[in-house]
Amino acid sequence: MTSPFANLIKVLSAVLVMCAAGTGACFGFALGGWQGAALGAGAAGLGAGIALFLHRGFFHLGREAALRAAGADGFAEGTADGVLFGILLYEAAVFPFTPEVVGEEEREARRILACWIAAYDGLPRAVRLSAAEALEALDAGLDADRARAAVKALTRAVYTSRTSRR
Repeated sequence: MTSPFANLIKVLSAVLVMCAAGTGACFGFALGGWQGAALGAGAAGLGAGIALFLHRGFFHLGREAALRAAGADGFAEGTADGVLFGILLYEAAVFPFTPEVVGEEEREARRILACWIAAYDGLPRAVRLSAAEALEALDAGLDADRARAAVKALTRAVYTSRTSRR
């Protein structure tokens, strides 16, 4: 399925070629009558069509590579944000504000989810290492300050990975 923007570009390209052919026909008629009009319209239309075809081909070469790169960067950024969010949920289960609000089953489910997301290979290395340190500190569950410092380091790693791509 083509996008409305792509359809608009195709229609405008056809209109541009027709305008070039019409302009060529007018100049050709002024210079050589009806035969000049036919020759001028054909030459101008063909020239405009070839120019648009070549321009479109060169445009797509750079565009496709840029879209692939942007998609990969956006996917890595989104996954890094997902890791941070999963670990923050796990931290909330390990150190809840109100005691005995989070059950052992929920804590284990959040831990499994956070570990599963943090192990994704598409993450930047710094984010994976920081996530592993945060999970290790949270798994110990003894020192809330150490765990918060590890989560803060993970937040910085996610932010740094995002800004280093720009």
